[in-house]
Amino acid sequence: MAQPQEPRGTNNAGRFAQDHRTEPEINLQAATWPAIRYEDQQWESPHSPSQSRRQRLRARGPYQSAVTAPIANIQPYVSGKTATLVEEATIETVRFDRDLGDDAAPFAALLLRSESAASSQIENLTVGAKRIALAQLGDRSSINAALVASNISAMAAAVDLADHLDEGNILAMHRALLGASEPMMAGHYRTEAVWIGGNSPHSAMFVPPAHELVPNAMGDLVQFMQRDDIPALIQAAIAHAQFETIHPFGDGNGRTGRALVGSMLRNKGITEKVTIPVSSGLLTDTKAYFDALGAFREGQIEPIIQMFAESTFRATANGRQLADDIRLIRQEIYAGFGRTPGEGLKSATELVLREPAITAQMLSEITGQSSSAAYRNIERLEQVGALKPSGHVSGHRVWIAPNVIEALDSFAARAGRRVRG
Repeated sequence: MAQPQEPRGTNNAGRFAQDHRTEPEINLQAATWPAIRYEDQQWESPHSPSQSRRQRLRARGPYQSAVTAPIANIQPYVSGKTATLVEEATIETVRFDRDLGDDAAPFAALLLRSESAASSQIENLTVGAKRIALAQLGDRSSINAALVASNISAMAAAVDLADHLDEGNILAMHRALLGASEPMMAGHYRTEAVWIGGNSPHSAMFVPPAHELVPNAMGDLVQFMQRDDIPALIQAAIAHAQFETIHPFGDGNGRTGRALVGSMLRNKGITEKVTIPVSSGLLTDTKAYFDALGAFREGQIEPIIQMFAESTFRATANGRQLADDIRLIRQEIYAGFGRTPGEGLKSATELVLREPAITAQMLSEITGQSSSAAYRNIERLEQVGALKPSGHVSGHRVWIAPNVIEALDSFAARAGRRVRG
């Protein structure tokens, strides 16, 4: 993963120096955002023995699919109330990123992991932190955990590729997400119709644009994302909603679209060190989130913008608690050593704070210490309760950091996410 960028501004009693990127002012005049329109499509479902004659008849004939309006050159206008909310949310995001300080590495890794898990939960992929950590080491005993681990890879790709918001990088994010589970689909726009809800496009809640329209729609969206005259949070919320409306992929649209938000906030300079776990804020009310996406398609942009701004406050509050928990865990580990640890043990400690499941081979490869030193340091961490054995994965003995796992599950619980073992 790319190293965190150096801050562009300097903190001065809670204020940023003038070289920090400022948000463009919002024009508050009333304006209308274009709603989607619809066009007729011909489609007949393949015969299925499980379908009744009535079901087959209902799944025949024309249906309507969406057509998105080009937005590359449209200026989004919002009310004064929403503008104020966006400004406050943006300030809180910048402060959160800044307050983690120079020692943000473990928090950056854990927040990215938490955002990935929360985004997956919105798609009903629920799994605990321990299984996710084991899945990242190659354990495939839990399908959900493996999918969430792939989502972490997609989020990491989103951060790494944030310097360039283009179609190639969006495809790369999707490839990181589905490369392991759907290799034929990963990194490619869909080539057939998709729909949301129902057994056919005739009974669906929403039918995205025909696949022939996807390339042009995505090209237009990227042009919108690359603009620098729109407040970043407004731009990210609209881009996300437009992406979900286009639904460019056969699967993984929600997770890729939410990863794109983190990439945009990094690209616009709002975050420089960490990924804001916006999805954990959205989890508080997923119905409102999906309703806001529906309102966007009807030409109302404020609901999704407000949803993202409010979710930012919830996400940063939750993220601050996670950071406090990890700091306390670190203090307790170092206190357990009784004396200042050597560089090897210190490196091992810092690794388990950001990677809550490790192997001796992993520790050796990442820190550069010998295999024997890695085993000695793991044993020392076991003695102070920072690690405990957790079986084998792919032939390698695994240790987990139980307190870090607990902190991640607590983050999930605060986000309103149900946790399973």
